[in-house]
Amino acid sequence: MIIVLVTIMTYVLYRFAKQLNKNSKIPLFHPLLFTPVLIIIIIFATHLSANTYLDGAKLLTHMLGPATIAFAVPIYKHLPVLKKYLGLILISITSGSLIAVFSSFGLSMLLHLDRSFSVSVLPRSITTPIAMEVSKDIGGLPTLTTVFVIITGIVGGMIGPSVIKRFAIKTPIAKGLALGMSAHGVGTNKAMEYGEEATTFSTLAMILAATITIVWGKLLIPSLIGLL
Repeated sequence: MIIVLVTIMTYVLYRFAKQLNKNSKIPLFHPLLFTPVLIIIIIFATHLSANTYLDGAKLLTHMLGPATIAFAVPIYKHLPVLKKYLGLILISITSGSLIAVFSSFGLSMLLHLDRSFSVSVLPRSITTPIAMEVSKDIGGLPTLTTVFVIITGIVGGMIGPSVIKRFAIKTPIAKGLALGMSAHGVGTNKAMEYGEEATTFSTLAMILAATITIVWGKLLIPSLIGLL
């Protein structure tokens, strides 16, 4: 019963936040930012424990995996273009994932973050379900990693279009790769505004970034953690 109630509550709050964001155009009302705030308020008001909510939200959490896999469909539709630019795509996403890991590490060192925070922030630039698994493998806190992933996605989705405009990025492929690498799911949603091709390559960037970061989780990130 709790699963049904939590699922309905979360969905209704998300739809409310999405409509509010659409009508107001205020960045702070972004549904991925405002919905958690509403949920926290309800948890406090009803004295519902966080663990009870998390148990009830398992259905939504499990849906992240299939939703991510479903992104393979538009990639298949643009397979010829993908093959043509495969080398450039791999170089750009590999570079982007390295920058994401090192910038996260550098920022955590600069701010003197607690070790658990520092480790949890390292996989922030990939999609949530995979980021949580990487976080577990490297000794981070998956729940905390999810927060960093959401913040990264929202910020990237907000400033991404301005960066694209500022640097006069013209091609849908470049726009999609930039948004998918920097803002994963939120960026892919924003890429839809630039057309199907941009959305496809944003999806591809998100998937490749996650795959490459899994490799860094085995080869690179442990060495960085040793420096904390």
